[in-house]
Order: sequence, then structure tokens, then C-alpha cells
Amino acid sequence: MGLKEQQNCPSQRKIAVVILLAFIPFALFHLCFNNPFSTIDDTTLQDSAAHVVLTSYSSSSSPSQEEESLDRVKEEEALCDYTKGKWVRDEMGPLYNGSSCGTIKDGQNCFRHGRPDSGYLYWKWKPNQCDIPRFDANRFLDLMRDKHLAFVGDSMARNQLESLICLLSTVSSPDLVYRNGEDNKFRTWRFGSHNVTVSVYWSPFLVAGLEKSGTLDHNVLHLDRVDERWGNDLERFDTVIVSVGHWFLHPAVYYESGSVLGCHSCEASNCTEIGFFDVLRKAIRTTLKAVARSRRHVILTTFSPSHFEGRPWDSLGACNMTEPYEEGKVLEGLDLEMRRIEMEEVVAAKAALEAVEVRLEALDVTAISVLRPDGHPGPYMYEFPFKNGVPERVHNDCLHWCLPGPVDTWNEIMIEMLRRWRV
Repeated sequence: MGLKEQQNCPSQRKIAVVILLAFIPFALFHLCFNNPFSTIDDTTLQDSAAHVVLTSYSSSSSPSQEEESLDRVKEEEALCDYTKGKWVRDEMGPLYNGSSCGTIKDGQNCFRHGRPDSGYLYWKWKPNQCDIPRFDANRFLDLMRDKHLAFVGDSMARNQLESLICLLSTVSSPDLVYRNGEDNKFRTWRFGSHNVTVSVYWSPFLVAGLEKSGTLDHNVLHLDRVDERWGNDLERFDTVIVSVGHWFLHPAVYYESGSVLGCHSCEASNCTEIGFFDVLRKAIRTTLKAVARSRRHVILTTFSPSHFEGRPWDSLGACNMTEPYEEGKVLEGLDLEMRRIEMEEVVAAKAALEAVEVRLEALDVTAISVLRPDGHPGPYMYEFPFKNGVPERVHNDCLHWCLPGPVDTWNEIMIEMLRRWRV
């Protein structure tokens, strides 16, 4: 009898192993799809505020037998609009600081420039319907292994780029393999551990043009072609992060198909005043078409609001807050209109790309960022501005973000986009 039981044991073990192996796919499926961010696919323009609702899982080509399971997951998942939420206290604080990361531009290194308060470092964004995971540098590098990520745009693109380099440097030291242009406007890093390349390209209009200078009192934009400084390198990129807006507020003359289209703030020019909103729209449209034509994935980071709050940029009290606004502050005026244009162009471009293997999405940070008046350098754009006493006037930066600071959250959301794309 005892021998019979021993002979039956291998069969029982085989049955147990078969049952365990059959269960693993279901466990993995649940693990992969249980994060609310896994349900993100479409950027939906639903009202005048053009808010983003994260609605459906993005998959390049799911087998037909998985469709019913995916539909059931979608029904069970709560919708997650990551733009709706509030800033909550986070005692863990940032992953890096102004001393540990050498990539931070001096004007945004608030800690090293003597900003006395540190409370602005201890907040995290909490969407109403889900959680944003803390930035995982190893995960990001794994997602981008053997890939090239390029940031293209104005100083806000650089702000986000430097945040990302600092976050990634916590686990892997990058090599600066290229530098060109004044103020480090063109740079490339390589993370040898994962063969990941990250670049930044200065292009404040995205499209071709000339910036105002000592001999030119206005900008010149050609709205029907992209800036060659990054456009010529487009084939080298895998994913492009574009970010513009604030430079469009400056005086400019606009060209299309070689002819003058109009101008903005052009009292001294002999052309028609047309403002800059439609010009921004044309520039974004030209850019998205060019990137899509090259079959590169693209993320558009939406307009980043400033917090001068109607004060002169050199007034003593500009952007001197030390905590976020409470939830309930709404977008309005310039911030609302710039974001609306960007969101509309992303939605239109996505509709035109339905049959093309290109990923396109908006990183919608405008509503999140408008709640953080405490996150700017303010007078600490310069080192120890009050070391000789309190002056009557002081220069303030109420536009860019301290590093570390709120801009790190943009990259926490971006990594979720890249994960869904399975780059």
C-alpha cells in the first residue's frame, strides 16, 4: 500500500505543475493591466477646457482571442483623468538635489542659490482616480534601451530635459557626447548601461526662423517648414518631445510659402497684425506632420504657465509663494487658449494618423502646473540675491521651474506614456 502511494506521487506532482502553469498567464495578465495608467490611450477633447480623459488600453495588434478579455478589463477599470487632482504632501521628497546633479542650469538650481525654504520639494501630484508611480529610473532606461529620445523646443523643453537627466543619473551616469551652441542649447548624452541616447535641440518656434538680435528687433518665422537644426536629425530619433509657447508672444513677422502672412506686435513693420494664436497652431501642425511623416513617435508637452500674477518681473514680491494653490484654481486667459490650441492639434493629428504606425500624445501639464506658484526660482535665479540686503527691485524668474521641483512630475507621467507604448 505504501509503495502504491509512492508510485502515485509523481502523477500528482505533474498534475499540480500543469495547473500552476495554466494559472500563470492569467496572473500575468491581471498584473499588467491592473494599473489605471494601462487604460490610457486616447486624448479626448471633451469641453472648452479640453481636458484629457484616459480611457482605453493601447495595443499595437492584440490577437482576436484577447479582445473579449480586454473589453472586460476596460469595463472594470475606473477612468483616470490624470489632469484632475491635487498636490498632496510627500515626505519622501525628491530623488536628487542641487548638489548631486551637475546638469541643472544655474538659474534653476534654487537650493544652491540660497532659497531658504524647502517645503516646495515635498509635494506630489495625486490624480482623483489613480496614482502616479514614483519615477523609476531603471524602468525608464529599460523602456528606452537602444533608443534615442530628443527634446525639441524652447527653454521649457530644456527644463524638462534637465529634470529627466537628473532623475536618470540617480542610477546610471551619462556621458555628455555632444555640445554645441551658446548656453548649451544643443547637447547629447549617452547612458552606456542601456545604450540610451537623450538629446536637446533649441528650437523656440519648432518651425524655421530667425530669432531677434541686436540687428533684428523681431523674430522671423517660416510656418510651412520645420527648423532644420532638428529636422535634419529627425531620422536619428525614436521618440520626440516637443514643447513651445512663450516665444510666440514676442514681436514677429510670419512667412508662408515664401510670402509675408502677417505679423505680431509689428507697429514698425508694413504688414498686417494677425496675432500669434493661429501662428502657434500652424507651427504645431507643421511639426506634427513632419514627425509623423518620418514615422517617429511624438509627445507634445502642453503650455507651461508662469506665475508673475500681474506683477512686474523685477518687483520684490513676484512669485514668492511657498505652497501650491488649493485645488479649484481654473485655467484662464493665455494659459487656457495656448493649451486649447495644442490639444486640438494633437487630436486632429491623431485622427489623421489612424492608419500609420506612429504614436502621438499630449503630455498635458498645464492644469497641473498652474497650481504650483511656489515652484519657480523667483529671485533665486541668481545666487544669494539678498546677501547684501533687500534691494528695492530684484529680477525674478516666475516662468521656469526649480530643479528638483514640479517639472519632475511631468517626467513621472511621461514614463507611463512610454510604458503603454511599449517602446
